Amino acid sequence: MDRLDHLRSFLRVAELGSFTAAAEQLGLPKASVSLAVQRLEAEVGVQLLHRTTRRVRLTADGAQFQQRARDLIDDMEDLQGMFRRDTQLKGRLRVDMSSGLARQLVIPRLPGFLERHPGLEIELSGTDRRVDLVREGFDCVVRVGPLDDNTLVARPLGVMHIVNCASPAYLAARGVPRSREDLSRHALVHYVGTLGQRSPGFEYHDGQAYRSMPMRGAITVNSGEAYSAAALAGLGIIQVPRLGARVALAAGTLVEILPECVAEPMPVTLLYAQRRHLPRRVAAFMDWLAALVTPELGRPD
Repeated sequence: MDRLDHLRSFLRVAELGSFTAAAEQLGLPKASVSLAVQRLEAEVGVQLLHRTTRRVRLTADGAQFQQRARDLIDDMEDLQGMFRRDTQLKGRLRVDMSSGLARQLVIPRLPGFLERHPGLEIELSGTDRRVDLVREGFDCVVRVGPLDDNTLVARPLGVMHIVNCASPAYLAARGVPRSREDLSRHALVHYVGTLGQRSPGFEYHDGQAYRSMPMRGAITVNSGEAYSAAALAGLGIIQVPRLGARVALAAGTLVEILPECVAEPMPVTLLYAQRRHLPRRVAAFMDWLAALVTPELGRPD
């Protein structure tokens, strides 16, 4: 066995939780599979599997190693089939984007993509946290907002235009603001990336530049889901991408206010690591994602 065979043996044992079952599927003697895993553990210098008389399970190091090993095998299979364009896409994709974008646009259309590529498996992280693409093993991420990492390849998709919203109940109780000066009598739901940070306040364009104005508010959140929920609960005004608010606006559960005082549009970018040869499965997914998301976005001014 070569090193790739050792990896394949380890992955099959990890997936099945059994040396016997793995050996049967691979068509190898159980002793050969066991020896392959032992040699792999000796090469990497850590124990990858806990072995008992009843079951086999991954160690903490083994769980991390399993993800990277699966990626390596997928990349090797992709390399072997790179000149056979009729070869079905196979392997795992690990992607991150905001929960709102995942819920509203991407997940509803994923069944069609996976139907065309049944050999793919997708791990979709929907979070407002800025993941470390390389360290955490993501193939690509969709980032909303300014970029802070110039070591990644950036594919601009468009911008999200911002809308000011509040619930009908909130506006009935506080009144509808007609100008920026009226906001002194209102509350803002504050959004920060990390709790403990200071919110910039209400953002607007004064005719020359984008500025921010401090506002009172009883609640500060650090997730898009909580941000919208706070507005729906009548806790204050929010400044949210129109794309994310369009269902609530259409239903009347949120109402647009001060359309002339909007915050700066937020750029939406598809990011991936520098690689000489991008795996076909990653390129295919990113092309599909860009074609899906770009028509829903605005163009930069």
